[in-house]
Amino acid sequence: MVEQPSDVIPIERSGEFHGRYHVLGGALSPIDGVDPEHLHIGELLGRVSNGAGISEVVIATNATTTGEATALYLADALRERAPELAVTRLASGLPVGSDLEYADEITLGRALRGRQAL
Repeated sequence: MVEQPSDVIPIERSGEFHGRYHVLGGALSPIDGVDPEHLHIGELLGRVSNGAGISEVVIATNATTTGEATALYLADALRERAPELAVTRLASGLPVGSDLEYADEITLGRALRGRQAL
């Protein structure tokens, strides 16, 4: 699940995702007048509810305030609609080729929490 159609392109280029996409058409932003009914959230919940064989929804919203709020809202709505569904979020952390001295505290904290064994 992505915010905009243009978000599909980098995911496809990674070659790591082999599923179907759902484009929300934006992110929740009550201050800007973007509420759940302005996005394709109902359609997503419908896809999950209709028994389409969906076992996981990967939430790939942007790492912004609105993207994070949208991700949390969707995770709650999806778990309520389909408790057996795996709801995951893209990992976040340090970009390849970057230096630690330029990383902000939130990004570095997420990278530490999401660390993996070598």
